[in-house]
Amino acid sequence: MTVVSLDAPVQYVWWRLPRHPRSVGRVRALFRSQARAWGLAPESADTAVLLLSELMGNACKHARVSPGRQIHALCLLRGEKQRFSLRIEVADAGDGFPCPRHVGALDESGRGLAVVAALADVWAAVPRPYGIGKTVWCELTVERAVERTAERGAR
Repeated sequence: MTVVSLDAPVQYVWWRLPRHPRSVGRVRALFRSQARAWGLAPESADTAVLLLSELMGNACKHARVSPGRQIHALCLLRGEKQRFSLRIEVADAGDGFPCPRHVGALDESGRGLAVVAALADVWAAVPRPYGIGKTVWCELTVERAVERTAERGAR
């Protein structure tokens, strides 16, 4: 894990995890800890955890790559004072790109990208540098818990 906290309005955390279903739960736990360290409001943290889980789950399930290839997850917090943006990126070496599906009421899977589209401000998938794999990312506006507490005290 790499964590960088800067005085400038950018902070990030980055993990490399194996392409395994257990990595989804692991990255959720790691991000929850980081969200507390950043002081994110619980609602913002919950939404971010869900988005990260969906992107990581898709990478673990659909990235058909050689054994030993890892999935990279990056979370970038940017902003000042009242406005913060969280960017979540998941990169894998698979060559397939995500495509939202139309699912029926009885389908048991296929809704992940619809959830990402509904909860994130924006999302996309782009090729990784040097032509190996892709990065799927999303961004959302988040709040810090300390600011919400200060607002309540001012009322």
